[in-house]
Amino acid sequence: MNLYLESLGCARNLVDSEIMLGRFAADHWQITKDPARAHVIIVNTCSFIEPAVNESIDTILELAKFREKGTCKRLIVAGCLPERFREEIAEALPEVDAFLGTGAFDQILDAAKITSPEHTCTLTDPNAAELLLPETPRILTCSHTAYLKIAEGCERHCTYCIIPKLRGRLRSRPLDDIVTEAGRLIASGVREIVLVAQESTAYGHDLTTIAGLGQLLEKIAMISKDVWIRVLYGHPQSIDKQAIDVVARHSNICAYFDLPIQHAEDRLLQRMGRHYSRDNLYQLFDTIRARVPQAVLRTTVIVGFPGETDQDFRQLMQFVKNVRFDNLGVFTYSDSEDLASHHLGDHVSPKKAKQRYDELMACQKSISFENNNRHIGKTYDVLMDEAPEENLFIGRTCFQAPEVDGITYVQAHGLKIGEFVRVKIIDALGYDLSGEPV
Repeated sequence: MNLYLESLGCARNLVDSEIMLGRFAADHWQITKDPARAHVIIVNTCSFIEPAVNESIDTILELAKFREKGTCKRLIVAGCLPERFREEIAEALPEVDAFLGTGAFDQILDAAKITSPEHTCTLTDPNAAELLLPETPRILTCSHTAYLKIAEGCERHCTYCIIPKLRGRLRSRPLDDIVTEAGRLIASGVREIVLVAQESTAYGHDLTTIAGLGQLLEKIAMISKDVWIRVLYGHPQSIDKQAIDVVARHSNICAYFDLPIQHAEDRLLQRMGRHYSRDNLYQLFDTIRARVPQAVLRTTVIVGFPGETDQDFRQLMQFVKNVRFDNLGVFTYSDSEDLASHHLGDHVSPKKAKQRYDELMACQKSISFENNNRHIGKTYDVLMDEAPEENLFIGRTCFQAPEVDGITYVQAHGLKIGEFVRVKIIDALGYDLSGEPV
């Protein structure tokens, strides 16, 4: 039997998809990259914001064509979309044979093998799902960069966010399990490990044993000095000085701090359910830069949140100019009736939100370009990701995370994908860099 899986959304979703692929491979299924050859098609969906919901539905409908005309006998939709919209989405998409929520990934093999024409919707409590074990089968989609999920769920109640409803409460994996899995990934040839969770910096807060992100980073860093370790999806409230100091002590831990702030105006932060102030943020970023001089700061913000005034937006813009983030992502507020923020007053028009998005992105583009110019003439290790054409390679420095940041172009020949190359930066291209091997 041939299986095709389409993974949508974030890196955490990708880990779930790779685990599902591992289960099928262990059961002797053939994994195909061509949906036209698949007997079973799976779409692992995202529904965090409206564009993600639309992308999920569009992808399902496109792949449903192979269910109607072709080899495909079963179309399965898994993940956040059925978890969020439940039986409602099952009724709206009769093309789908089975829906599995975020707590039912362990039932994916059974769902694929069912021969009954009956349509099913399995919505198991995410809090009851077992955490990953180090030996859980997994097929990596990239042989040299691997995401390592360290926890599930979230204890926050941000008013714009549906994640706790979709993924349940915070449940950290045992520290030794994560370290064992990291060791296995490194032994398999992985050169970069990216730790992910709904809130990575909250790792261990729910454990009865003394464990936190700092201890975890320390243990993984000691496995091999030749492998990058990176952390994504942090939170300004839960990152602590111990974790910052561990990053400062280990050269193989990327000095890369991904800390979404969402806004920088105190009143808006309170409406968002983010319990810190603009002054707290200034202090945090000053602390990071003082303890880790080479630190790279990445954040994301939301514009157009209900109640955001022109003055609020100017405060955010000034904050961005003052901090000068190395990387910044901007989202326009995505509304939905099942969000607490939907019931707040003074909603901002989509047109106004888009204007603010464009203005802030233009501001950050200028900052990023100026920041990138500081790298010209310097030499860095660059991890080679791909070779799109002859004598042209695309890679990343330690201050460029996969998928979300800029890239480094390298004109050369004979380089190997998945290897580190010493590269001298010769040009800055807005968000990207260009260099040559030394």
